[in-house]
Amino acid sequence: MTDSDGWFAELSRGDETAATAAVREGSAEEPREWPRLAVEAGFADDADDYYDAVHEATTAATREAVRERERADDRQLVHAVRAMDDCRRTANELAERLAEWAGTVDDEAEPGLEYARELAAREPEPDETRLVSLASRVASLADEADELREFVERKTPSIAPNLAALAGSPLAARLISLAGGLEELAKQPSGTIQVLGAEDALFAHLRGHAPSPKHGIIYTHEAVRGTRPEDRGSAARALAGKLAIAARIDHYSGDYRPELEAELAERIETIQARADDEDDDE
Repeated sequence: MTDSDGWFAELSRGDETAATAAVREGSAEEPREWPRLAVEAGFADDADDYYDAVHEATTAATREAVRERERADDRQLVHAVRAMDDCRRTANELAERLAEWAGTVDDEAEPGLEYARELAAREPEPDETRLVSLASRVASLADEADELREFVERKTPSIAPNLAALAGSPLAARLISLAGGLEELAKQPSGTIQVLGAEDALFAHLRGHAPSPKHGIIYTHEAVRGTRPEDRGSAARALAGKLAIAARIDHYSGDYRPELEAELAERIETIQARADDEDDDE
């Protein structure tokens, strides 16, 4: 598109594909009297008709951009993590309901997925048909959650190699999911990454009802969980800082940087050594 053409140059009204490409890829150095130029070019009947065409084209371009974003690998990972959580939560809730119901006809009924799987494998008695059917669905949901977890563990290293190396695939995928995508995570400061997953505690702190949380879901990382409580804040900050760097590298370049792991290990070792130093002082 030249400075005098406009996005509508050489377009036919109704050609949504071409209009979408023109809006997304075109540019101009400065504003022009586009409605007048569009009328002169025969693209629009008048200014109102031009703005109708702009609305149609920009809506189509936005729809295409959203479609592309949702198809991106990191978005597929986000959906997989959330589906896994939904399957696991629903399976556990139904397993509890199943145990309550089964307890009315089976003295050995007990809560949990293991009993649901055992019941699903039975040849049902006349009064157990619906129970066994429900147990089969509970077991299927639990199996689906397991398969989704395997998918997440396989997929994450190819999407975020540095995050997966530092945090492990399950935690890396969950951080991406909590942030809403890899790009969104890459834009977060380390302090925000540190408390992802602890939103309830953070809001309670902001209302003055609780202390500031030291960490969110990254607590599950051995670097934090394996550090004594009084030093976990330092460990969480160190981990969050490296995760922030890893997310940016993964999003903007995708290069694997093994030195990040070494740097994190050295920093955590220093933090955890404080306990030994204090014991020696005593």
